[in-house]
Amino acid sequence: MAEIQNSEAPKILTMNQGIGDQSYATNSISQSKYQSGSRPLLRRAIAALCAADLPPAIAVADLGCSSGPNALFAISEIVGVIRGCCGGEAPELTVFLNDLAENDFNSVFRGLSNKKNGGSSAMDECFVAGVPGSFYGRLFASNSLHFVHSSSSLHWLSQVPQELSEKGKGIRNKGKIFISKTSPSEVIEAYYGQFKKDFSCFLKSRSKEVVCGGRMVLTFRGRRQPDPCPDETCLLWDYLGLAFQALVHEGLIEEEKVDSYNTPYYEPYVEDVRREIEEEGSFKIENLEIIALAWDGVNRDGESYERSKTTQQMAKAIQAVNECMIRAHFGGDIIESLFKRFEEIMVADTREVEHVSLVLSLLRK
Repeated sequence: MAEIQNSEAPKILTMNQGIGDQSYATNSISQSKYQSGSRPLLRRAIAALCAADLPPAIAVADLGCSSGPNALFAISEIVGVIRGCCGGEAPELTVFLNDLAENDFNSVFRGLSNKKNGGSSAMDECFVAGVPGSFYGRLFASNSLHFVHSSSSLHWLSQVPQELSEKGKGIRNKGKIFISKTSPSEVIEAYYGQFKKDFSCFLKSRSKEVVCGGRMVLTFRGRRQPDPCPDETCLLWDYLGLAFQALVHEGLIEEEKVDSYNTPYYEPYVEDVRREIEEEGSFKIENLEIIALAWDGVNRDGESYERSKTTQQMAKAIQAVNECMIRAHFGGDIIESLFKRFEEIMVADTREVEHVSLVLSLLRK
């Protein structure tokens, strides 16, 4: 397989499709918990939108909807609250579901059809459309959106930082697949620089699309501390890097192949997020909250905690969101061995960290 190039990033940054044991649909429990945790803030933002005079038709967009049971959770909530606030005077609603073109939109729309066929649904009588494309650029007409939602998506970068991906002269992040305490400072700076570019582009694009007085609620992984390499951010990526190194020692992959692989992901410090929003200037931060899931937050509610159970579920969750990228760079033959090592490394360790997400409610000025 060819090495990942930045121009290919949008094509490979796709969650595992379908509903099988390794699919994102089956292994997105923590993402569901983040959505549930952000629900009170989401409902307040929608109620504030409805308190203003709404036009007879409004448009709502969910950016990075992905697939599986989470894909329609937030949008159903948004539509339900709008109808509850407005009563019989509810406006016509157009709902846009956005993700990259390679997303499993078929399963999303099958889920929508199943909801409607099963009886009364918040989505009944909505006009629903899929919008393929990267949210790090324009997706909609100017002044066309009234409410924008995005959950568990903005921590994914548009590409690996260019400074790390230039063949023959890129910065080397030896033995690592993400930033780490042992990464050169240039690597950390490159990741931060890519986040600034991407988040700024996201805000500028939405500033043109969202009407004055419109709102956004964004939930994504982030940091509570300025240290760019806390265990909360880096531990799981360090575990996965160690699993790659184990395969190098076993002769299953080349060391150079690992050194040239970096993950297009970043968890920004909460104050850096605040600064970027204020500098772009189009949105006012109305609320900013932090959700912290426990180490075993990947397990379903009610399941008894055992480290072996948690690590097994963690390995499936990490595989569901990383497999397409790994296959593109290394081929598919190593997948089973890699995640077996990953699980073994987690079981052998005793460290536990919280999984932190930021939740922001923004008003278009």
